[in-house]
Amino acid sequence: MAFRKAVKGTLIGGGAVATAFGLSQLFEYRKNQPKWARLAYVEAQGELKVPFKDALPTREEQLSTLRNTEEFDVLVVGGGATGSGCALDAVTRNLKTALVERSDFSSGTSSRSTKLIHGGVRYLQKAIMKLDYEQYMMVKEALHERANLLNIAPHLSAPLPIMLPVYKGQHNDARMNLAITLTAARHGAAIANYTEVVHLLKKPDPKTGQEKVCGAHCRDIITGQEFDIRAKCVINATGPFTDSLRKMDSQKTANICQPSAGVHIVIPGYYSPDNMGLLDPATSDGRVIFFLPWEKMTIAGTTDTPTEVTAHPIPVEDDINFILSEVRNYLSPDVEVRRGDVLAAWSGIRPLVTDPNSKNTQSICRNHIINISDSGLVTIAGGKWTTYRSMAEETLDAAIKAHKLSAGPSRTVGLMLDGGKDWTPTLYIRLVQDYGLENEVAQHLAATYGGRFTYYSTLEYGLTEELEAAKKFLHLEMGYKARSEQLSKTTEISLTAQEIARYKKRFYKFDKESRGFITTVDVQQVLEKLSIQIDENALHEILNEVDLNKNGQVELDEFLQLMSAVQRGQISDSRLAILMKTAEEGLDLRGPVSVDRSGGGV
Repeated sequence: MAFRKAVKGTLIGGGAVATAFGLSQLFEYRKNQPKWARLAYVEAQGELKVPFKDALPTREEQLSTLRNTEEFDVLVVGGGATGSGCALDAVTRNLKTALVERSDFSSGTSSRSTKLIHGGVRYLQKAIMKLDYEQYMMVKEALHERANLLNIAPHLSAPLPIMLPVYKGQHNDARMNLAITLTAARHGAAIANYTEVVHLLKKPDPKTGQEKVCGAHCRDIITGQEFDIRAKCVINATGPFTDSLRKMDSQKTANICQPSAGVHIVIPGYYSPDNMGLLDPATSDGRVIFFLPWEKMTIAGTTDTPTEVTAHPIPVEDDINFILSEVRNYLSPDVEVRRGDVLAAWSGIRPLVTDPNSKNTQSICRNHIINISDSGLVTIAGGKWTTYRSMAEETLDAAIKAHKLSAGPSRTVGLMLDGGKDWTPTLYIRLVQDYGLENEVAQHLAATYGGRFTYYSTLEYGLTEELEAAKKFLHLEMGYKARSEQLSKTTEISLTAQEIARYKKRFYKFDKESRGFITTVDVQQVLEKLSIQIDENALHEILNEVDLNKNGQVELDEFLQLMSAVQRGQISDSRLAILMKTAEEGLDLRGPVSVDRSGGGV
């Protein structure tokens, strides 16, 4: 797919600088770092203790450690990229570390990103055009961190050219987050998912008498069991829920988080080249628009609209349509961009923050802030995926100073993440040869688990892989509900008389008795004639997508409504429409049964 729209001239200079700077950071990274940084990888692997090098403790063992440890040095609340990064930074400084997350690790904002690890196109533009040194330093830091990510997790981040031109990484956000979490666990951090903080623990300071945070009272969501985790320092790394934990510390605390929804859509792979993305920072609302090849599909986005904080953000139709309208500007005129081409969508909440220490508390900080309350709660908020490691380092530096903890410098630059050490681009070939796996399966395992592929079944601390939960997630949070509503909102049947006649003929091949509706039994009978087998539950789901009045039947009007939506591009891949068309073609090929084959009519 060739992109049509040319990049605006004023930004090409900045983009070219970004390209040169990015490539130099990538290829000259180690050479340009001070000696301690260049040796970090060797030191991390050779000197750091890895008590769980070969096997991880089970969740029950981790919970037992959390319940029975007299006092941790650091308790991190939040298992996203920032929280996991803080736990890893802490434990590799030989601090006794705990981490709790009330849902799955990386279930929130960290798994709903743009999938790009970047230095910040907007920051670079301001740095160059406005000679803004602070913006320049932000870009420099981000590029340093991006180069580090490509080194420590090569199976999860890879270079991808972006047409601006800019050079960025392609990035598996959820798996990267999990790799950070598991690496912290391997180094001795006690971590537990589905463990929520009920309230913070406090005790009076023996010198001043002031109440100080000294841990958290937690609940195991799976069992309901409650217990205390005591720690010298508690770090709030809860992303969009930053203010909730801050108010547990003090109800008088002012909100600092201003949540913003970033919606992304998944469209067919032919909307972008296989190995090329596009990025333009000049859209109608000022947000960056991009196309990114991802898992043989294309991700497009994004939006930036105020939203309420929720654990389960849902993409709204207005945001989906905004992205589609922007997408149309970049494609050839002969390409029809249809609502039905949206295969999925998701919304992530950006935890934009205002600095409570700033005189202008209304201005949003696009970088991160670290705040330490009067009672000692350390809050890290804002920032972006790219700089999670340096944010964690800065947070631990502040926490160690404020709480007078005994710890050395950060050791996470160059520290290989779980699965990265033994990964090579050809690792999947070994899986094909040794285990007889298909190429695509082997490539998926190697890219997802890296050198730890043999342990993949025990890596995730997975507890809630139920089918119904997955269906609900796909329906609400991945945009399937919005897709189905496109059909239910279609009140007109915009078909020609010839098309109506053709679709009625197809419908009545299933409705043999001309009742005006079909059921799963009718469809099964036709499929049996064609020796096609479909699981009954799956067939119920297929019909349920079209059964608008939910009476267990697909009526003729509903079927014509479906085909009208398909014709207009509102629905592009209805399973029932495809199934019935395929069956009709199969029946037509079979033709009528001859007299001889029917037993001579006897």
